[in-house]
Amino acid sequence: MGFLLRWLFAFALIAATYNPTPYNFTRWAMTDGQERLSVTVLAGLILLVAYVVYLRATLRSIGALGMVLVLALVGALLWVLFDIGLLDLQNRDLSVWIGIMALATVLGIGLSWSIVRRKLSGQADVDDVDE
Repeated sequence: MGFLLRWLFAFALIAATYNPTPYNFTRWAMTDGQERLSVTVLAGLILLVAYVVYLRATLRSIGALGMVLVLALVGALLWVLFDIGLLDLQNRDLSVWIGIMALATVLGIGLSWSIVRRKLSGQADVDDVDE
């Protein structure tokens, strides 16, 4: 349940920033953001803080190479699904949603990796305190 929750929060963060629907920060900031610039800046800073937290935790947990490897695994899985005909990438909106899900998977695994490693190996990270 913990991984799913972390993945959902990562998915929500990325989808709130950009998605193919009209309901995202990027589109809102470009169209109506000038009317209430202070609200636009505040929302952008909140998103930035959330990204810093997620990216910092992911980089500390699996590192840049781990991020690339997880993204490569997701990409290879998508390639297999495309090759066997289960995935059609002609639809631009679907491709964007798949990209959002892939990035959320990288961030979700990055946030969950320390917990998984501790449960598998029985070894605590140096950063773990009171657990």
